[in-house]
Amino acid sequence: MGTPRQTQIPPLELPRYGAERLCGIRCIATHLKPEPPSEAALTAMAMQRLDALVVLNITGTGFTKRGGGATGYVKEAYLAHLTASYTPVLINSGASLNEKDKLPAPSWNVSPAMSLDVLSNQDFLELVEGLEEEFRREYVATDVDSDNDRVVIVGVMTDNVNAQQFKDIVEELGRLVDTAGGEVLQTMWQKRSRTHPQTVVGEGKVQEIALTAQTLGANLVVFDRDLTPSQVRNLEAQIGVRVVDRTEVILDIFAQRAQSRAGKLQVELAQLEYMLPRLTGRGQAMSRLGGGIGTRGPGETKLETERRAISRRISRLQQEVNQLQAHRERLRQRRQHQEVPSVALVGYTNAGKSTLLNTLTNAEVYTADQLFATLDPTTRRLVVPDALDSLPQEILVTDTVGFIHELPEALMDAFRATLEEVTEADALIHLVDLSHPAWLSHIRAVRDILAVMPVTPGPAMVVFNKIDEVSSDTLEIAREEFPMAVFISATHRLGLETLRQRLGQLIHFAAHER
Repeated sequence: MGTPRQTQIPPLELPRYGAERLCGIRCIATHLKPEPPSEAALTAMAMQRLDALVVLNITGTGFTKRGGGATGYVKEAYLAHLTASYTPVLINSGASLNEKDKLPAPSWNVSPAMSLDVLSNQDFLELVEGLEEEFRREYVATDVDSDNDRVVIVGVMTDNVNAQQFKDIVEELGRLVDTAGGEVLQTMWQKRSRTHPQTVVGEGKVQEIALTAQTLGANLVVFDRDLTPSQVRNLEAQIGVRVVDRTEVILDIFAQRAQSRAGKLQVELAQLEYMLPRLTGRGQAMSRLGGGIGTRGPGETKLETERRAISRRISRLQQEVNQLQAHRERLRQRRQHQEVPSVALVGYTNAGKSTLLNTLTNAEVYTADQLFATLDPTTRRLVVPDALDSLPQEILVTDTVGFIHELPEALMDAFRATLEEVTEADALIHLVDLSHPAWLSHIRAVRDILAVMPVTPGPAMVVFNKIDEVSSDTLEIAREEFPMAVFISATHRLGLETLRQRLGQLIHFAAHER
């Protein structure tokens, strides 16, 4: 008994749980005015999939002269419940952000005013079983693999971002979720002058997100920006499903992609450093006292125990990463003593760096049309013409992890051993996917990251890839903006001879600069 909002229980702890089921809770609420359930109460019922909502209109309430308490009676009652048209429906996530959200409106039935005697004859078990049978018959949602998260993406368009930039950011987040193995059910957004300090979006939008997640059967909400620990706690408490930010999605992708020992160590380090300040509130278990000698009574809480364990693990991982860094430094010095020039392939994620390395050197690096398909650096030998006498010379080409707009700082720190391959190279090939609509912003994002490297990288040559997939107008714009660039298609082996010639010139120029 209480208000509909007071009935919220974590979904997995409900008596019944499932997209085609009600939650197993009936709520009885009281109104002092003779009126049916409000829109807010019905929305809360839909968000929590309550079996039923009964509103009792109480009249004649007051206090006796002797202060013996309130007196009154039930004048009338209303019975509300969801109907089968509330069943979740998957939405095409590729719709334009400018289109109005095509959500199926939650449908409910509210009875006419009835007496308490009539209400008492209602067989609620029969009502619930009948509704759930309707849900099963009318269920039209596409089957989603239970191992995949069902995701609602939320973007916030602030004053410092224009419409096109925001559209690119949200679409990229959708690709990140897809790469991580999630299923994007709906994209929602709000325009604000600045983000809300407690919940990022406004209170009304939070309720809309909660209703959308319940309506679509989503189990994860992903925001397009980094969230503070308190914002995550506030959002999860109001939405009722797990909430993560863009960084956590990227970390999850890295955890799936890491193959080498070095990559796995650095991913785990980044995840633990990200997790440490966010432990508070991740479940009630964190507030219990730990067990064992020395932890009873006023000893440390389980939360503090977890923090200590994670901090120790971070220290050990940091030592191992430092050792890897020293090992790679020795390998680089050995190559430098042999006077073999080195070139690092850099660029936005999914620009085609691994494909280009495979094409140039006959390597067998894993390639896929995915974000962050490559995490571990791979170095191969390549013969290019010498810039002076056209004799062949041998160079080393290294494939590196792809960059991304606003690369999380935790990843910059954890992957410093990998990124040092960039700063220690004699020259850079900045590969750009010209077929991507946001190729110009990708170039800016990569240059911004290179600008904050602890060591200034060598000279860079811009190389536009995937020219077979673009129009002549796009090619003309790129040539005007970057007259010294090279245009290739790594997949179709177009322009590779020109690239080798220019690589020889670049290495000669880099050696002269040193």
